[in-house]
Amino acid sequence: MRILLIEDDKLLSKGIKTALTRQAYQVDTIFDGAQGLTATDTDQFSLIILDLTLPNVDGLDILKHMRQRRNQTPVLILTARDALEEKIAGLDLGADDYLVKPFDLAELNARVRALIRRQSGHAEPLIEHLGLSINPANRAVQFDGKSIELTRREYALLMELVNHPGRVFSKAKLEDTLYGWDIEVESNSIEVHVHHLRKKLFPGLIKTVRGIGYKLETSL
Repeated sequence: MRILLIEDDKLLSKGIKTALTRQAYQVDTIFDGAQGLTATDTDQFSLIILDLTLPNVDGLDILKHMRQRRNQTPVLILTARDALEEKIAGLDLGADDYLVKPFDLAELNARVRALIRRQSGHAEPLIEHLGLSINPANRAVQFDGKSIELTRREYALLMELVNHPGRVFSKAKLEDTLYGWDIEVESNSIEVHVHHLRKKLFPGLIKTVRGIGYKLETSL
C-alpha cells in the first residue's frame, strides 16, 4: 500500500513517514505543492495525505484538480487550519477525512487504516479471505487459526493483493507499491516475496499470470 505525503514541514513529514512505514506502508514524500500536483497526475497511490498550506500550489487547489480529473484516490487533509470554513471547503472539494495539527500519530494511523479499508470495500476491521485473517491495526496475520510471521514487505504485498482479490498486478506495479521512488529494487524482489508468502501460507494462494504478473485467487 503506497501513500503520498505532501507536507512542507520536513520534520513533521519525517515523523509521519517513520510512523506509517512501521505499519508496512510505502510512503513517498513531497514538500512542494507544484510537485505534489504533478505526482497526483503521474503516479497511483492508495491514499494521499495532503497539507493545505504549501509552497507554489495550495493543497485545496491540488484536491480540486484531482477531483476534476476524476482521480478518486482517498485524501486525508492534514493542516493547522482549524476554522470550520476550511474544513467545509476541503470536504466539499472531495476530501475524505480531516485531521488538524497538532495530532497524535496513533489517531493518524487509525484514520489511514479506515480510509484504506473503506477504499478496498472492507466494512469490518478484520479482513478474511480463504482461511486468512488479517488485522491491519496490529499487522497480525493468521491462517487457519495459526499465527503467521511476515516481514514488512511480505505483509505489504499480501495486503495489496488481498485488497483486490482476483485483480492481476504487473511486477512493475507491485514494485512501485512496495518500494516507491527512493529505493533501488533487485530484479527478483517480487518473485522472492511471492515465494515466501506461498511457503508461509499455502502455494495456491497467489497465482502467476504468465507474461503479466500475479493475482490473489478468489476461490480454491
